Amino acid sequence: MIWALNLILRLAIWFLLTADLSLANVAIGVSIALLLPHRASSAALRDWLRSLGEILVAIPQAYLEAIQLILQPHTEEVITTEQVKPRRTPGLIFLDIFLITFTPKTIVLKYHENGWYEVHRIRPSRRRLP
Repeated sequence: MIWALNLILRLAIWFLLTADLSLANVAIGVSIALLLPHRASSAALRDWLRSLGEILVAIPQAYLEAIQLILQPHTEEVITTEQVKPRRTPGLIFLDIFLITFTPKTIVLKYHENGWYEVHRIRPSRRRLP
């Protein structure tokens, strides 16, 4: 099961990068996805399912944030660090980065190998009293 999820993720990335669904490109994408190394752990399926649930929650959140940006411009910026969840495979780290970057108010600037993301956030400016 984990193997199939990793294969689907790799193919999705390949098709997003190439934007070509021709038979030759599908064959190349499947070949590359199968040749890349694969690791799986026993808790990985649970983590994958949790990440897929987070994706379903992120879609309406992204629309809400987009509407907020239209109605009230956000001019204040802040860079924070977030710790990577424990036992994350490279595919799940990619999904975490995708989820953070998917919403309009946040983007991952850098992933640190020691388990941290640098995240750029925007927020509404706070009114300062005169």
